[in-house]
Amino acid sequence: MTDQSAIINPHVLGIIPARMASTRFPGKPLAPIGGVPMVIRVYRQVCQALSQVIIATGDEQIAEAAKHYGANIILTRGDHPNGTSRCQEAAEQYKRQTGRSFHAIINIQGDEPMISPAAITLLSQQILTPDTEIATLVRAEHDLSKIGNPNRVKVVTDQQGFALYFSRLPIPAYRNPDVPAQPWLCHTGIYAFRPDTLDRLTGLTPTPLELTESLEQLRWLEHGYRIRCCETDYEGFGIDTPEDLKELEQSGKL
Repeated sequence: MTDQSAIINPHVLGIIPARMASTRFPGKPLAPIGGVPMVIRVYRQVCQALSQVIIATGDEQIAEAAKHYGANIILTRGDHPNGTSRCQEAAEQYKRQTGRSFHAIINIQGDEPMISPAAITLLSQQILTPDTEIATLVRAEHDLSKIGNPNRVKVVTDQQGFALYFSRLPIPAYRNPDVPAQPWLCHTGIYAFRPDTLDRLTGLTPTPLELTESLEQLRWLEHGYRIRCCETDYEGFGIDTPEDLKELEQSGKL
């Protein structure tokens, strides 16, 4: 399945969790890209696919920047262990403050300034199908240097497209020379949830595989939840370090 044209979806709430305290890139959400803070770049991309979009943060600096650029903002607690937990609180606050309804929530990373609106459209369409509680994006990859990178998470799925396992190691391992090698699937860390599912996920206890691989989605699998994987042509460009930002600026993609 490939990316489709972006369509404004009024039934899905897009949440961009953001915090200043990044170990490898402090203050990352406000790092300027072409004179515009990174998180605002993300917000503008998402607004091309969803009519309800908010930035969720516990940092006043980010909140002030969002207000300056006219972005919707929800101030959350500052002690959230991860973006999923922050999204859950933000969704509750948003519904209470605005009275607006939504059928699903998409958690968009605040460090993906080139996020594809078409990919968000694809994900928002999938999460609204009856048999999907959680959905995420994957991309076929042939480049062995990327497959071997532990920061590029790989995933294997069943025949219905639901995740069997995520790993930082290359999976599957091709051992049988009689079986033609297929491209690996690399995970793009954007998630869509049904609201009631998100509520339950934030109450789950950590699990052995999650702690082993340091991958939150393994907690969900270990607790019995199914994650639908939507294949897309979109290749994420997450900004983890100042060097990543320089690479993006020099790539000509902006």
